Amino acid sequence: MSNNKVAVLSLSGGMDSTSLMLHLLEKKYSVHAISFIYGQKHQVEINLAKNNILYLKRNGFNKMLNHKVFDLSNIFLDLKSSLLDEEKVPEGHYESKSMLSTFVPNRNAIFFSILFAHAISLAKKGDSEIKISMGVHGGDHAIYPDCRDDFFIDLFNVSKKGNWDSDNISLYMPYIKMNKSDILEDSIKNIDKMNLDFNKIYKNTITSYSPDIGGISSGKTGSDIERILAFNKLNLIDPIKYQETWDIVLKNAKKIEEEYNNKK
Repeated sequence: MSNNKVAVLSLSGGMDSTSLMLHLLEKKYSVHAISFIYGQKHQVEINLAKNNILYLKRNGFNKMLNHKVFDLSNIFLDLKSSLLDEEKVPEGHYESKSMLSTFVPNRNAIFFSILFAHAISLAKKGDSEIKISMGVHGGDHAIYPDCRDDFFIDLFNVSKKGNWDSDNISLYMPYIKMNKSDILEDSIKNIDKMNLDFNKIYKNTITSYSPDIGGISSGKTGSDIERILAFNKLNLIDPIKYQETWDIVLKNAKKIEEEYNNKK
């Protein structure tokens, strides 16, 4: 008999989607995680996602996890974004207008369409309750219109209208109004309940949009800044390696946050 709690998850390998995977597992969902290669400069995130999947499967979740990687590089080949092309990923605050260059046209709609199709296929196999989950959160709303709750509600309703066999599919976006520190707090609780290693898991994530050739984050891009400040808010030291020491990247993040707030 199929598990009646099933989630189809977009797993980037970043902090948010990894936290959501843990959240779903703690709630006893069987998770079908899908990662996307789309020409992103931070493609190291895919290997990190694989590392965490392996770790979780070795620690009691083998039967609850299925992971697929889809290569969509050709679809995104000619799209304009500093995440994809020769344009430099901007440094600075994550809500700064300069971050608009990191927007990838229709990315989440494309990802969501694939998740929805996968969910329908599972529904036809008899799974009775299927959630579609993406780790979008409140900090994304200012720059990314495809990370807002009204966008996903509309997209979900259109997808249901254009498909059969979708009655048992629903949206589950628990982080959509949270910030990154809220997400970390949720994850700490779940990791503790599941007796997992927090540092090991988050060492196998990346949030930077512009790591170096070795996959090491600069600590200076908007996504870096947001992550660093979230860890610091909870009096945690981020377990990933940065190009500078933790003290230096934290000092820089605080400075950028202060400068941004002073300009408001």
